[in-house]
Amino acid sequence: MGHVTSQDGTRIAYSKTGSGPALIIVDGALCHRAFGPATQLAQALAPHFTVYTYDRRGRGESGNTAPYDVAREVEDIAALVEEAGGRAHLFGMSSGGTLVAEAVHRGVPVDKYAIYESPMVVDGTHAPMPADFPAKVKQAVDEDRRGDAVKLFMDYVGTPGIVTAIMRITPPWKKLKAVAHTLPHDFGVVGEFQKGQRPPADRWSGAKAPGLVIAGGKSPEYMRNAQAVLAETLPDAELKVLAGQTHMVKAKVTAPVLVDFFN
Repeated sequence: MGHVTSQDGTRIAYSKTGSGPALIIVDGALCHRAFGPATQLAQALAPHFTVYTYDRRGRGESGNTAPYDVAREVEDIAALVEEAGGRAHLFGMSSGGTLVAEAVHRGVPVDKYAIYESPMVVDGTHAPMPADFPAKVKQAVDEDRRGDAVKLFMDYVGTPGIVTAIMRITPPWKKLKAVAHTLPHDFGVVGEFQKGQRPPADRWSGAKAPGLVIAGGKSPEYMRNAQAVLAETLPDAELKVLAGQTHMVKAKVTAPVLVDFFN
């Protein structure tokens, strides 16, 4: 494990495995190196790339300098790219994918980038995020009701109530609560794209690198529609639909797609 120091002085923890061109994996909400799909995906990609996984700020072993701003997370990625030699491929999952698009748009030096199901609501196939929802989650966090914050998030993303109820009595729930305070960070990243409208045509006009947007063939219609819109909006991106897949990233299916695209 290593650390890089971001522009605002925050220490960002990372792990590195494999050999070859640098590839940085960016997690989605509530995930980090010790919890989520990144580690298994890194192992699958290690024969082809030097893979960097890291704890987004506020998670795992990374710092959490206040106040939060999406620009600080972009600077975290930039620090990792510098550590990796000055250029890298990026792969982001869910809100991490939205963050990747933002990083490329803001000029982080990237060779290619890929996004797995950026959580956007771009049409009427899904209700937009209620305007007061981020504030409700933040209030739960501020009042140290971390379990309530996680439940609010789970309910919003469509997790069945019975599943959430079972999760609350399992060991992973503790890990989810440990990073619940970062949910407002993710709303800062994706909130503007949860309003039931297409993003402006020039929203990511600075994202000049070749990109790949991946959708799961079994994901809800609104999610698949959103990825098609994202691929259209990014300046140089293509869309790939993985038959039979959902929002859950499976290394054995996703890794070969990334190897093919990045190589």
